[in-house]
Amino acid sequence: MNNIELIAPCHFGLEAVLKREIQDLGYEIAKVEDGRVTFFSDLGGIARANMFLRTAERILLKVGAFRASTFEQLFDRTAELAWEDFIPEDGKFWVKKASTAKSKLYSAPDIQSIVKKAMVERLKKRYRVSRFPETGNEYPVRVFILKDEVTVSLDTSGTPLHKRGYRTLTSEAPIRETLAAALIMLTPWKKDRILVDPFCGSGTFLIEAAMMGAGIAPGMNRSFEAEAWTNFLPKKTWYDAADEAGDLMDLDISMDLQGYDKDSRVLKLARENAAAAEVDHLIHFQQREVKDFSHPKPYGFIITNPPYGERLEEKEALPELYGQIGDIFQKMDTWSKYVITSYEDAQKYIGKAAKVRKVYNGMIRAEFCQYLGPKPPRR
Repeated sequence: MNNIELIAPCHFGLEAVLKREIQDLGYEIAKVEDGRVTFFSDLGGIARANMFLRTAERILLKVGAFRASTFEQLFDRTAELAWEDFIPEDGKFWVKKASTAKSKLYSAPDIQSIVKKAMVERLKKRYRVSRFPETGNEYPVRVFILKDEVTVSLDTSGTPLHKRGYRTLTSEAPIRETLAAALIMLTPWKKDRILVDPFCGSGTFLIEAAMMGAGIAPGMNRSFEAEAWTNFLPKKTWYDAADEAGDLMDLDISMDLQGYDKDSRVLKLARENAAAAEVDHLIHFQQREVKDFSHPKPYGFIITNPPYGERLEEKEALPELYGQIGDIFQKMDTWSKYVITSYEDAQKYIGKAAKVRKVYNGMIRAEFCQYLGPKPPRR
């Protein structure tokens, strides 16, 4: 069972970033679809993918795929899968989530119930028992159906991977850590370049950048569901991944990362989050309004997530706010500037972006507006 397929879901529009990350880990891509990348791996890849992938939402172990347009077919094909290879006799198993699109089978609760029944029937025969105690480790199952093609998988991550373990409390409208990492990777920013977030909130962009610069794996300070699956996944795979992560970490580097926000309360959270991620020594946070922003050095980067105007009174203030962003961008003409926003008039007030990429921040459709500055002269 050392040759397996893993599925990594991600934010829509950012599949290419995740694909590159997976290839950089040394794995072969099997398929790229909307919001997910499938790749070939060995068992060790379960631990390495969970530990190192910054832009994946979770890592799913593919148990099987088949076509089903009736509940009878769904039951029969699910029962044909070798569940005993993964779930022990005392394992606790259930279908955590079923999602379906453009398929004849569309009732998620019914799909969940039938897949569970099929698994029970299969395991009854294999273990020669009439019922299962389900007192052991947990094995959550996920089912995805698209155009009657069913993919069944085990969720190796448990808690989603955007939960790195450093965010204790959250300010309003945070950007997910996985999305922040992907957007940084879409820019040419490197750890030796200045990076400023003038709407830093709880610090996500800067903390993710600092973790990249210091080589801190995103999974270093958290646990994963599959760590307990020692019936087929040796503990050594996790120890090896942790050792590899430790070898890549360099906390002694210096970086020029600055975060500003007008709200002192969220800045307190940002500092706490940075300390929890062990990168507080790499980031300077300061209370400052965006209209007061300036920087003496050229060729820096701004990556930011300004307010969208979710409430009516906020929406009325957006033209002035985005006009201030536009004024700053004009002054800082050697800098490269990147803004994620769902405010439809953003470019009207900031200026026309050189590139625009459609992305989703959670369920909110947004644009990643890119204002590209000149390359610095060669030293």
